[in-house]
Amino acid sequence: MEQISEDQIRNWLSADRELIVYEEIDSTNNAAKQWAQKGAPDGSAVVALRQTAGKGRLGRSFYSPSATGIYMTVILRPSLSLEQSTLVTSAAAVATARAIEKVTGISVQIKWVNDLYLNGKKLCGILAESALLPDGKLNYLVVGIGVNVSTDSFPPELSEIATSLAAAGGEEINCNRLIAAILNEFRQVCAELENREYLEEYKLRSCVLGKSVQLIRGKESQEAFALDVDRDAHLVVRLPNGSIQTIRSGEISLKGDWR
Repeated sequence: MEQISEDQIRNWLSADRELIVYEEIDSTNNAAKQWAQKGAPDGSAVVALRQTAGKGRLGRSFYSPSATGIYMTVILRPSLSLEQSTLVTSAAAVATARAIEKVTGISVQIKWVNDLYLNGKKLCGILAESALLPDGKLNYLVVGIGVNVSTDSFPPELSEIATSLAAAGGEEINCNRLIAAILNEFRQVCAELENREYLEEYKLRSCVLGKSVQLIRGKESQEAFALDVDRDAHLVVRLPNGSIQTIRSGEISLKGDWR
């Protein structure tokens, strides 16, 4: 994997932005939150060659070995309500999918709500965290994006469910260009948050819609059939009893088809 550097990333950016690149850090999300609290402007980004405590959803960790992946976080200060801020995660998924396809030619799918999949395995994870003002309004969001680029060995618990871009074959990937492309695409998709235009692409890239899934809530799970993604990026499902339900949060896994 090509060495990541601030100068090389800037060569591919479509617009200037504040950017910090670390050799090693506990979590790019943590660093971004600290920077945001100090007044970092909208669109600022933190990149690391390695994370020692990368964050995943639901308190999980994100496997972040040195120089085999892209680990980055974008700081956003959108004029959105707290409820609307959930759109940012789906926007990041679309932006990252677009960037990967433009730079590598590899088409990836989106698993609701925030994972990118390649050949049925997880390629990229996205984690958004928010901070509120004293009046309850949104102060800022940090959106962490982790892409497995050349990782060829995963821990046993991930070996059957995770993959990397290198596993898809092709030429060596220019990571500086890919990081810049993600930032460029994210800027463009964020301009579509209010009108939700990007959600059509989100649905086209979905590996969930039209399939049976397991809804997972804590230790409980329930069968459902994924029907649609609504205007707020919530998942609309049909339950076995025929009722329609909108899922606003939680986790799903794909399972055998049933209708």
